[in-house]
Formats: sequence, C-alpha cells, structure tokens
Amino acid sequence: MDPRYASPSAKTALGLTLLLAWTCNLGCEPISKSISFLTKPKETKETIKLGILHSQTGSMGMNEMSLRHSETIAIEEINESGEFPRIDFVSVVKDGRSKSDHFRRRVRELIDIEKVDVIFGCWTSLHRKAVIDEMDNPTELFRPQGFEEKTGANRHEPLLFYPLQYEGFEANRNVFYFGSTPNQQILPALDWFLSDQEGGKRQKIYLIGSDYLFPRMANYIVKKYLELRSIQVVDEIYLPLGHKDFGDAVLKIQQASPDLILSTINGDSNRPFYEQLYKMGIRAETVPVLATSVAEDELRRIPPEFVHGHYAAWSYFQSLDTQESKAFVRRFKRTFGLDRVVDDPMEAAYTQVMVWKEAYKRAKSSDPLKIREVLEKGLEFDAPGGKVKVDPKTHHLYKKFRLGQIQLDRQFKIIYESKDLIAPDPFPAFAFPGWECDWTRGGLTKGPVPNIGL
Repeated sequence: MDPRYASPSAKTALGLTLLLAWTCNLGCEPISKSISFLTKPKETKETIKLGILHSQTGSMGMNEMSLRHSETIAIEEINESGEFPRIDFVSVVKDGRSKSDHFRRRVRELIDIEKVDVIFGCWTSLHRKAVIDEMDNPTELFRPQGFEEKTGANRHEPLLFYPLQYEGFEANRNVFYFGSTPNQQILPALDWFLSDQEGGKRQKIYLIGSDYLFPRMANYIVKKYLELRSIQVVDEIYLPLGHKDFGDAVLKIQQASPDLILSTINGDSNRPFYEQLYKMGIRAETVPVLATSVAEDELRRIPPEFVHGHYAAWSYFQSLDTQESKAFVRRFKRTFGLDRVVDDPMEAAYTQVMVWKEAYKRAKSSDPLKIREVLEKGLEFDAPGGKVKVDPKTHHLYKKFRLGQIQLDRQFKIIYESKDLIAPDPFPAFAFPGWECDWTRGGLTKGPVPNIGL
C-alpha cells in the first residue's frame, strides 16, 4: 500500500516499525527502553512543613497579614533557589485571630497535627507569651480531639521564631528573637532626642501606650534609663488594644506640656491617635511623637498630614538605599502589588525564615535540636537591612539602629543610624539587676521580679 493513502493508525504503526528496525540495526537498546524516559515517573520530593502563626483577622489582622506575606516570599525563594532540589518546603498557615486563646489552639494544631519543627509567628507580646506557655505547658483545653499526650523524649517541641521588636525580659531556649530589644531600638532613639544638637535636648517626656505587656515593660525600662540621666517623665497613660477615642488622652498631653511623646501604641489604634493629635493642634515641630510600633505598613492607613514630621525607631526602613533592600522591595511588590510597602517587622519576618534555612543547610536536618545547636554556635546573614548576627547567648540578633522621620509620601527619611551592630541586651542591668542569660553556659540567672503594674 502506498503510504500516502494509509489511515492515521496505519501510518503510526508503520512509523514505529521503521523506528524499531532502525534502532536494532544500530545495535541500540530495544525501543521500549529507548523511550522509557517518556513514561518515567517524576522523582518524589520530601516535604518539610513550616508553621506560620499570625493574626489574619481582628485588631492585629492587617499588621500580621503582611508578616505572613513576607514569610511566604522567603519560602518561595528557598524553593525556587535550587539549593534543595529534593526538598519541598511548604507553609502551614494558621490564624491567631488577635486573641490569645486562638493562638493557643492554633499552636497546638501546628505541633500535634501538622508536626512542624519550626513556627514563624506572633506580633504582640501577649500572644507570644500565650504561644510559649502553650508550647512549654500544654493544656488539655487546647488539645485536638482524640490526641494522646506524649511526654519526655518523645514529646514534639518545635522552635518559635519571633519577628517583632519587644520589651525584653524574656529567655526561652526554644525561641529565637529577630526584632530589636529596647537597648537596640528605644534607648538609642532617646539618646538622639536628648542630645544637644539635632535631637533638641528634650527634657519632658510623655509616655502613652496600649495596655499590655510590651508598652508597660518597655516604659519601665525607659523610666529606669531616664532616672540615670535625671530626665523627667511628666506622665504616662495606657489604653486598651483597639482603642479609638483619644480625646481625653490628648487633652492630658496638652496639659502636661511635654517636649517629646514616646508612643508604644500598637495596631489600628494609631490612626485615631495621630488624627486627634493633629486636630488638637499638636505638631511635630514642637512636640514630636517617637513611635516604636508605627512603620510603613501602618502609614498606608493614616492620612499623611496627621503624621508628617513625626518619628519612628526601627532597624530597617524601606527607603534604605542598598541593593539587598531594593531587591527585597522589588520582589514583594512584584508578588503582592505595586501599592504595597515593606517595613521593619516584615523585613525581620523574611530574615528569620532565611536564617532558619541557613541553619537547616548546616544541620542537614529540620530537627529543632539540631537547628538550635547550629544557631547557638553563631550565624551571620546579609539581610535586606544589612548584616545581622545571631547571639548564641540570648537567641537575639545583633542589629543596627535607625531613626526615621515620616515624609508626606508615607515613607521615612533615615536621619540617623548606628555606626555598628548593637549587641542585644534583653536584661539591662539598670532595670533588671541580677538577671542574665547565657544559653551556652547554664542558661538564665534570675534576680528580683520588677513591678510593672500589670
């Protein structure tokens, strides 16, 4: 039969016959082996789960969702890098819903059901404390139905990586802290404002914060620090998380006539606070606000005229002009939208995942004890905000300090940065005499417990 007039099936059969003959004449493997690569199953990858635990709803939802985005980008970068061709790192995301009991339930799910070896999570100290307590002292109330507790060597204990600046006065061998301690954030900022020249030599400081652990403990440290310098705290006030009516508080600030306001207000209370300050005629030129929890992501939701000229103390700002920072910003915007911004907590959230990856590479395992062993030998990483170092003694980071002033474009102008990395000190001796932490030599030494009014 003329091949030109053959049916499609006949043509296929004829082609395979000719190919088989050609293959055999060449002395090659049978065609069944020659084309086996076409049907060979894909190589299966090992899956390693990484826990992400942040509020996606509630008063802290907007803030913490951005941390989840940063951690997700880091995990995607690791998978795309080709460093671990046989590993698929998968994020397991849980919503703390801005409530401590939900954080407790979700961390139990991550530990008991998902069996994760590491959790990247939390924002507020209230929620971090709840998670750590549940990790250390598991309660029946938050256990998944049907779960039987394992104790001793068989008990699963993951690591917690925490990205926020916080009050210090904490040590847990299974926790690594990637935000700044007060001696890396608040105290250098105060030093700048107390200086004779650029800072204006401020002498009357008003403390206002949300009513929970971080603001009260941070301000306890601030007051002890200012006592050493004979500087006056004219008053302090605390309002609940999520508080919206700042009329009375701003009136008290006016009556006290401070020359600097130190704000540890957190979450979505910041907009009404700055709005009320603006409407009552308080301006940055005369009474600046130094914020510890307002960054670029919060500024997206505050009209710029309310905050223009005020200050924030962080380690990282989006305006940092380095290649690493620009690459981080480009990747984030490309993934989540050109209208999005990055800030210090987001940079720390990204960095903590990448530092875990470096430890995993050295440990050749995700086992929490092996990761911890690597980190307790010290590890350096070139983060978007510059070089950071893990402190083996305290599980915190050596970081730079930067002071930013809010501009009308909702970005910060960096007006000061520390020359060198600042060593973390979660237990400054002037505030916590007798307290010290060194996990490489015996762990935590305790002194008197301070009274912070909680």
